[in-house]
Amino acid sequence: MTLYVEVACNGLLGAGKGTMIAAPDPEKMFQVSRAELAVFHQDVHKLLVDLELLLGMAKGLGEDNQRSFQALYTANQIVNVCDPAQPETFPVAQALASKFFGQRGGESQHTIHAMGHCHIDTAWLWPFKETVRKCARSWVTAVQLMEQNPEFIFVCSQAQQLEWVKSHYPGLHAQLQEFACRGQFVPVGGTWVEMDGNLPSGEAMVRQFLQGQNFFLQEFGKMCSEFWLPDTFGYSAQLPQIMRSCGIRHFLTQKLSWNLVNSFPHHTFFWEGLDGSRVLAHFPPGDSYGMQGSVEEVLKTVTKNQDKGRTNHSAFLFGFGDGGGGPTQTMVDRLKRLRNTDGLPRVQLSSPGQLFSALESDSGQLCTWVGELFLELHNGTYTTHAQIKKGNRECERILHDVELLSSLALARSAHFLYPAAQLQDLWRLLLLNQFHDVVTGSCIQLVAEEAMCHYEDIRSHGNTLLSAAAAALCAGEPGPKGLLIVNTLPWKRTEVLALPRPGGAHSLALVTVPSMGYAPAPAPTSLQPLLPQQPVFVVQETDGSVTLDNGIIRVRLDPTGCLTSLVLVASGREAIAEGTVGNQFVLFDDVPLYWDAWDVMDYHLETRKPVLGQAGTLAVGTEGGVRGSAWFLLQISANSRLSQEVVLDVGCPYVRFHTEVHWHEAHKFLKVEFPARVRSPQATYEVQFGHLQRPTHYNTSWDWARFEVWAHRWMDLSEHGFGLALLNDSKYGASVRGSVLSLSLLRAPKAPDATADMGRHEFTYALMPHEGSFQDAGVIRAAYSVNFPLLALPTPGPAPAAAWSAFSVSSPAVVLETVKQAETSPQGRTLVLRLYEAHGSHVDCWLHTSLPVQEAVLCDLLERRDPAGHLPLRDARLKLTFSPFQVRSLLLVLQPPPN
Repeated sequence: MTLYVEVACNGLLGAGKGTMIAAPDPEKMFQVSRAELAVFHQDVHKLLVDLELLLGMAKGLGEDNQRSFQALYTANQIVNVCDPAQPETFPVAQALASKFFGQRGGESQHTIHAMGHCHIDTAWLWPFKETVRKCARSWVTAVQLMEQNPEFIFVCSQAQQLEWVKSHYPGLHAQLQEFACRGQFVPVGGTWVEMDGNLPSGEAMVRQFLQGQNFFLQEFGKMCSEFWLPDTFGYSAQLPQIMRSCGIRHFLTQKLSWNLVNSFPHHTFFWEGLDGSRVLAHFPPGDSYGMQGSVEEVLKTVTKNQDKGRTNHSAFLFGFGDGGGGPTQTMVDRLKRLRNTDGLPRVQLSSPGQLFSALESDSGQLCTWVGELFLELHNGTYTTHAQIKKGNRECERILHDVELLSSLALARSAHFLYPAAQLQDLWRLLLLNQFHDVVTGSCIQLVAEEAMCHYEDIRSHGNTLLSAAAAALCAGEPGPKGLLIVNTLPWKRTEVLALPRPGGAHSLALVTVPSMGYAPAPAPTSLQPLLPQQPVFVVQETDGSVTLDNGIIRVRLDPTGCLTSLVLVASGREAIAEGTVGNQFVLFDDVPLYWDAWDVMDYHLETRKPVLGQAGTLAVGTEGGVRGSAWFLLQISANSRLSQEVVLDVGCPYVRFHTEVHWHEAHKFLKVEFPARVRSPQATYEVQFGHLQRPTHYNTSWDWARFEVWAHRWMDLSEHGFGLALLNDSKYGASVRGSVLSLSLLRAPKAPDATADMGRHEFTYALMPHEGSFQDAGVIRAAYSVNFPLLALPTPGPAPAAAWSAFSVSSPAVVLETVKQAETSPQGRTLVLRLYEAHGSHVDCWLHTSLPVQEAVLCDLLERRDPAGHLPLRDARLKLTFSPFQVRSLLLVLQPPPN
């Protein structure tokens, strides 16, 4: 017999210096001190398991319980009759135990559905490559358990991990497929990885399911029917709709048991999302995904259940997790022994399907939770590792733009090949980085560096694909190279753009580009046309303050760069609260109780220190015309500094703040604040495919637990008739308390990555005052514009002489989010369009296209046709109907291109 021993220089949970979450210790040593071959005595093992369970019942059932004493006396009898030196005494002892455990419970017993489980973080305190090995080691153990225990069922999530095993351990992968056919190996989750539930965009969440479900279907013959996300840091209110449209009706997690302030009131309930979609949700009442099969855990699963009387079934996930390992034979033996014994709940080795079927059959009295599942902990993860956050947002944009331009090139050119394989690889890299310990920044330095390399790959290859698509759109035009101005958003835009000129210079031009289309770049001679609206005026006063005015808004900065006034010119309405200043940078002490990269505690708010600038640092940058700007320097501390350019463009309803920070701090938190002359008990925050309201006060414990929340591209504070919106290009942490809008910029945790956030950062945020509602004022479109700049793409030949638009939507409430090639596309001529209702309204709209469409049909998020979803095409238009925050997808089959 040949034995192979694999060793790695780390523990089960990494190699932290001193504590688990500390940065890895490069000097850490491990020593193999003992390795023996031994004979396994099955009968001794069984007796030990029985005694352990009897002790657990004697302790756990308590002195007032008759069964507790029966367990104690049975254990005592076993000790009396059993002599370890005489194996012939073992059967008598086993018979005593079997008699006790064979006494059955009643019909009303709670049923525990025990499933083998092995939560493996795709990267965390160890790099991605170590996870590959963890998967192999853990799943080999699971295979052995499945072989030895035909009733044992093992559940496994994360398609990425299975794909790694398929590539590196094909023999193991084949075994997993075989056990899947037997029903013992059960893929769950439906996603590429167990992603963060807050930060990924709506489209990225769709792609988690699209890539995951297709992988599970291809490799294991069926898709998952439950979303499995036990360990992420909150759950978006749009997840129920996304799940339902990906063939999933059930949801399992346990992370809300980590809430720091309020206990979540349910373990089994219906979760209703932003659009009204509902899924059946279950939190294992034992509040763990790494049970070991003890009596204490079994009893806790019943006693802690918040829905006693409403349902009589719950999940019990057993197996070592986080760092892998999974179930052991001892755990399986414990649970088998407790299958149906008086005094305890009934335990059955079960599957997610059996659990949810049982829950569904008795769901008439279940409660409903509406809206997001907000985790009252780990809200520092919205800000930690700002470079990772920026990479995520940028790469989501790049892939959006590449897919759109490639789709347009496919429709316009008979010779263009859509880069489906390259895009799948790039999307999978992005989805991998959206794992809940990577995009959140709660990982070691080695993982963060790998993540940044992934983003660089997406940027590099994405830009190459953009250029190829632009070239295909201009194919066949002989002559010198040109420049194509591309608008990847579904509405017409007139904006100021810096155009490259010969010699490496840039010049500013006001350009108009139709929706999801292109326009030729203006000639250099027409760079300063007669402006259709008032130009930007820039005035510096004798006291050093600067005013920027474009006829829409007027911005006044004091000599240190703080915003003293922001006026809507047409109404004269001031947006900044009286006696305060906006664009106020503030510094907080940021020392969590334990989870350094993860947590920001409410007490950090007590340490607020405004960063005071020095008068005289404000200077005029661009002097007006199509653009006006001013810039200043700010010393944050002895080690950190900031420079900022405040920019106002012609015709633009918002002012932008281009910011560069050199950040070298320890346990500090940098935010920027804008006190608004607005009063409202709630603020609005953008989430995936929509927005929701959160309180601006601390009335209840549920309110103040949201002292730091997450948002995507914008947040807004409005009263009747007026509001102030804060937009951003790469930030997620935010808060509105009272009338102060605050954007979280940078943290400085020291574990598990001591270098997190240190160095240079660049980001942009923008401020937009508005009349009326944020919906009618165009806040959502403005935030898209900040995040999706117009593209100036060089072309191999002359750019087309005329502007062209591929798609437009008749209603401002509907956003055409995505245009891509269908995953299964006959002759490659089928596109998928994804639209959503963004205002929170019922709306009918027309989608106009100039593409040669042969057929249009509604589909789900997995791109499966709706049999009743055929859409008639009238005058190159399709009529679509939306309910609030509804996401709709459709397949467009294009006509064959002319030869």
